[in-house]
Amino acid sequence: MSIEVKVPVLPESVSDATIASWHKKVGEAVKRDENLVDLETDKVVLEVPSPVDGVLKEIRHQAGDTVNSQQVIAVLEEGAAAPAPAPVAKEEPKAAAPAPAKAEAPKAGKGVDELSPAGRRVATEEQIDPSKVAGTGRDGRVTKEDLVNYGKGGAAPAPAAKPTPGSRPEERVPMTRMRAKIAERLMQSKNSIAMLTSFNEVNLAEVVKMRKSLGEQFQKTHGIKLGFMSFFVKAVAEALKRHPIVNASVDGNDIIYHGYQDISIAVSTDKGLVTPVLRDVQDMSFADIEKGIAEYAKKARDGKLSLDDLQGGTFTVTNGGTFGSLLSTPIVNPPQSAILGMHTIKERAIVENGQVIAAPMMYIAISYDHRIIDGKDAVLFLVDIKDQLENPQRMLLGL
Repeated sequence: MSIEVKVPVLPESVSDATIASWHKKVGEAVKRDENLVDLETDKVVLEVPSPVDGVLKEIRHQAGDTVNSQQVIAVLEEGAAAPAPAPVAKEEPKAAAPAPAKAEAPKAGKGVDELSPAGRRVATEEQIDPSKVAGTGRDGRVTKEDLVNYGKGGAAPAPAAKPTPGSRPEERVPMTRMRAKIAERLMQSKNSIAMLTSFNEVNLAEVVKMRKSLGEQFQKTHGIKLGFMSFFVKAVAEALKRHPIVNASVDGNDIIYHGYQDISIAVSTDKGLVTPVLRDVQDMSFADIEKGIAEYAKKARDGKLSLDDLQGGTFTVTNGGTFGSLLSTPIVNPPQSAILGMHTIKERAIVENGQVIAAPMMYIAISYDHRIIDGKDAVLFLVDIKDQLENPQRMLLGL
């Protein structure tokens, strides 16, 4: 029985998808729920699993083709078995040749041991030796896309020629759909929003003290570490209740006030920055927030984020401090009206009660849409977050 494989139903915000790579060839056996093909959208890479056990009978669209929601891209023959390989003619034994010198095993390239689970799966399914693949990820890391592209070519990449003195090498590669969409949204934000940024600094001594004194007990109770992000996300949710204009968005000539706090968390991936959404943060505990962030981070690393994970959001929190950023002006994520930027924690000298002391300090920034958020509202919102973090018992008591 023939079974059609269709593009999954795409949300209204995603018009189409591009076939990134097929993991099976025509005539190969497939198992139910085994990944057949990767589809790249503007936001995520979708895996399309096989609905049945059988054989891939027909591929109707090749890698690079643009496809739409519910479009048929392949046909499976349910229950069929893959054809047996043709018999190999038996050759007469020849005189044994001298054994060649044993070649030195190829050394793993930089980042090979750091393959993501999705990358390891591609390497296993396609029988690719990652040490032969040139990595394009951060610090030379071999990404899933590197393995897929290598699998299409078949041969090991030729060693890069050493640049001669005075040479000026260049390489031109097309943007991925996700990178192109990121560029489009950044320009949309720049051109359509009257964006302004305000800064402050926060003394995290009390947060550090609380993490040190209660961190071990927190992990034993909830099964997850108590990080800094939950303090910031909780403080943002509490501040948004008191400053609802910061949680609003513009729709034409209307202002939409959101009576809930759906907070987007910026997560860096090999493909670019994504912002999965923690929903109803106003009702979440510190443990709920930590677990939600950890789950999204794992899904992002494994390439498992869904389109639903990225939809919506009324406010964004981004942490450039994980990469060492001391200060930055984050860009608003439309249609949201504001974003909080966290930065690296530095021990600095400050004056407290007339005494110079060393304290763990962080610069924080809020970028906002000045069309609906006045400077006073943005500054008061940022001060609210500062006060909560410097007195974390306040957010525990809802003050």
